[in-house]
Amino acid sequence: MTSLNQLRWVRHRVVDTYRFVYTKVWGMDIDPTATFSLSATFDKTHPRGVHVGARSYVALKTIVLAHDMVRGIKPHTRIGENCFIGAGSIILPGITIGDGSIVAAGSVVTKDVPAASIVAGSPARVIRSGIVVGPYGKLAKEQPSTSTAVAPLTPR
Repeated sequence: MTSLNQLRWVRHRVVDTYRFVYTKVWGMDIDPTATFSLSATFDKTHPRGVHVGARSYVALKTIVLAHDMVRGIKPHTRIGENCFIGAGSIILPGITIGDGSIVAAGSVVTKDVPAASIVAGSPARVIRSGIVVGPYGKLAKEQPSTSTAVAPLTPR
């Protein structure tokens, strides 16, 4: 039986084609080492306001916005280097996600995310800081013990 991994090169070619269209036709700033799901949506109303840093990954069904029709503004939305943006997340216009941060799946990011942090929820809140990640936001096996974490929920 043939493994689908043998066809990864096809996906890489398709992503490279999408990146070419996003950067050269739409004018987005997506680093050549960044990757994204083909179902991720980048704002085409203000495409020059979309910035994705090196070695970051934007997962499936994520929406990255760079315009606000209600207020009539077009702020820049930035995703730093070595970030992971979880599936189904919404990044609102004008948000900056710091380098080495992780956005949990389904999060709605309404405020800037500090570097080396994990955020989750709607609206997204910092649940851990001081994390160490590698390329594409993959958590390092050894994490510093000085990080802050939310206390676990206890049953009543």
